[in-house]
Amino acid sequence: MADSRDPASDQMKQWKEQRAAQKPDVLTTGAGNPVGDKLNVMTVGPRGPLLVQDVVFTDEMAHFDRERIPERVVHAKGAGAFGYFEVTHDITRYSKAKVFEHIGKRTPIAVRFSTVAGESGSADTVRDPRGFAVKFYTEDGNWDLVGNNTPIFFIRDALLFPSFIHSQKRNPQTHLKDPDMVWDFWSLRPESLHQVSFLFSDRGIPDGHRHMNGYGSHTFKLVNANGEAVYCKFHYKTDQGIKNLPVEEAARLSQEDPDYGLRDLFNAIAKGNYPSWTFYIQVMTFREAETFPFNPFDLTKVWPHKDYPLIPVGKLVLNRNPVNYFAEVEQIAFDPSNMPPGIEASPDKMLQGRLFAYPDTHRHRLGPNYLQIPVNCPYRARVANYQRDGPMCMHDNQGGAPNYYPNSFSAPEQQPSALEHGSQASADVKRFNSANEDNVTQVREFYTKVLNEEERKRLCENIAGHLKDAQLFIQNKAVKNFSDVHPDYGARIQALLDKYNTEKPKVSASSPALMGCEHGLVRHSLVSTEHYSLQGLFLATYRFLKQLFRNSIEK
Repeated sequence: MADSRDPASDQMKQWKEQRAAQKPDVLTTGAGNPVGDKLNVMTVGPRGPLLVQDVVFTDEMAHFDRERIPERVVHAKGAGAFGYFEVTHDITRYSKAKVFEHIGKRTPIAVRFSTVAGESGSADTVRDPRGFAVKFYTEDGNWDLVGNNTPIFFIRDALLFPSFIHSQKRNPQTHLKDPDMVWDFWSLRPESLHQVSFLFSDRGIPDGHRHMNGYGSHTFKLVNANGEAVYCKFHYKTDQGIKNLPVEEAARLSQEDPDYGLRDLFNAIAKGNYPSWTFYIQVMTFREAETFPFNPFDLTKVWPHKDYPLIPVGKLVLNRNPVNYFAEVEQIAFDPSNMPPGIEASPDKMLQGRLFAYPDTHRHRLGPNYLQIPVNCPYRARVANYQRDGPMCMHDNQGGAPNYYPNSFSAPEQQPSALEHGSQASADVKRFNSANEDNVTQVREFYTKVLNEEERKRLCENIAGHLKDAQLFIQNKAVKNFSDVHPDYGARIQALLDKYNTEKPKVSASSPALMGCEHGLVRHSLVSTEHYSLQGLFLATYRFLKQLFRNSIEK
């Protein structure tokens, strides 16, 4: 049995075999001092107290006390791998970025897949969007394409993001996932309808990380060597084929193998079955953007492929697993503001908000010098600037070079060729309400034309199975929104809710029955399955024994 284990299960065995006949290293303290005894603390006599001079103990324990860092506020659970991007089609007419320089060019990449709402120990098979972030190590510095497995998102205004995430996380008093919070926010912000419909469709639970597409989601700007610019969207489509998990299978895996996605990715790469994605762009001219029927920078909508077809660019290939998870996956930091010349931001409000939020959270989580951590370091470019010092400065701190600019001593100079593409703007400065910018047309297309009848049936069942746990007034608001998309959409969900609400009394959102799989529905990660099966068993047993005791007393 042991001989048939997968590479992930046999990692320790393989590590030993790779060392072959090498002698074990000398055990040392963090300072490199050899350790004579790692099994026994230093005490006064065999039963006496510890001594402060036991530096072997203090070195070990002090480091242990500090070895955890804050988990990501979103996308906490993830898996990572490394590989390359290879250009297969010339797009230099659109972008001067060196990553697209010529056909056949390869650029090293790092990729992290993740769920969104769950904690770092949560299950990989919950119903939740997936993060799909790619770091390109280019000669002009790192390019971070921080995408998801959906081309859209729940909101279009960055100011709503903290509240949106709070609604997806735990109740501030009960510390339980709360369907009232989830559906109250979604029902009050109908721009979420498109992403919610995608989320509760079959694609809401991908079969691991290898069988899903990725999208830059936002609108970006490409600039060519002549200074000409276009707007673009990035797509990366899986070469393994789309595969999704049935809800029953996802529920089983969330209990039996919560790290299913991480394990599947690691084993595939370890066996030489390297996953790949074909990379595309969509392109829109500035003139087309001016006459486009809706805001082309709206993250809740897609650009129709019939009007803006996919243009092939290259391949993403993952062929190396992390050497150490903490060093190369937990510490990796993706930042949408990392854009080399030839790739720029658009007016997309959500993208604009992320340009600040991502580096800010990295400085909190990893420290101000997080870009010096090897996995984040732009190692194919030479970093030369006027930033100095700070906690955990790991390099020579740029030696004796001047730390101010301008200066007269041949220190780093600005490069006019790297100037951003200019644009014109003339408008009122105020807070514009974007809540009602046609929230239903594309959702109606998705419901009536993208999905077939069986997929529509499962979509409505999945939504009703989760929405039923919210209060009735919230259910009513949500159903109205779905009815605005299409009368059939709302009617189906209402019929299912009526059945749920008639057949059984209202169940508390914290009931263990709602934390796992009920009526064949995997809980959204907002009401995820991790941790709750044993809790529910103990709680039910306690209540049964308590009632039994009361009955015996009364008799």
